[in-house]
Amino acid sequence: MTFAGAHTALVTPFRDGRFDKTAFAALIETQIQGGITGIVPVGTTGESPTLDHEEHMAVIAAAVGMAAGRCLVIAGTGSNCTQEAVSLTVAAQEAGADAALLVAPYYNKPSPEGLYRHYAAIARAARIPLVLYSIPGRCGIEIPVETVVRLAKDFPNITAIKEAGGSVERVNQLRHALPDSFEILSGDDSLTLPFLAAGACGVVSVASNLIPAEVAALVRHALAGNFPLALEAHRRLYPLFKDLFIEPNPVPLKFALARAGAMTADVRLPLCELGSASAARLTQTLEALGL
Repeated sequence: MTFAGAHTALVTPFRDGRFDKTAFAALIETQIQGGITGIVPVGTTGESPTLDHEEHMAVIAAAVGMAAGRCLVIAGTGSNCTQEAVSLTVAAQEAGADAALLVAPYYNKPSPEGLYRHYAAIARAARIPLVLYSIPGRCGIEIPVETVVRLAKDFPNITAIKEAGGSVERVNQLRHALPDSFEILSGDDSLTLPFLAAGACGVVSVASNLIPAEVAALVRHALAGNFPLALEAHRRLYPLFKDLFIEPNPVPLKFALARAGAMTADVRLPLCELGSASAARLTQTLEALGL
């Protein structure tokens, strides 16, 4: 299996406080029609910290059923509790997910050896491909390059990393230290193009919830070596990439999706609705792009 391409970190739509399965189905259909390679339910963008275990698995099962084999389903199953991450990953595997995305344990800040043992336990329990997820801005730690190398060597089902540390140099370090078969995905829309130039093979995108065809095309052009076209797309979309993070993700994104009539803008506390100044700025950006 390859993760080359554009994958969408799906929002979890809510209506009256509950998972809106109808809006979720329509969102997934839009992704597939837009040429997205894969979908990632219940990651950060999917508000995973606010879903209980039953809801978490219901969203993954819904994504698998709705995708119906037409795109990859990379289930978000990470946790800062190893036992929970193992349980969620095995359950996602049994539900039919193609792979699992595993965020670094947050808050408890394990040592490199603790990180290794955490991921080793998951890799031993699961058969599906596993994607590491390093996002130090949210987790308080980075998965060290040396730990990634060690895990890739010891566990054949650890095959990729979503890199969201904001550093092209980090991608250079990973690409230099790891075999070509180990894949790197950008975790930041605004850095997708430079990451691809440095050896990444795709992106787990927030913006593609809203503009799947455009993000898929940007990645496709870059992977084909057509960097002038990819750069043109990047420059046009860059204001949106940045303004979708004007407030904590996925608050701006859900505002934009609600404005497009795709779902409500509802998020769960402790997130709350987009502020008026941010809404005005994002609206201006969306209108400038004809969205």
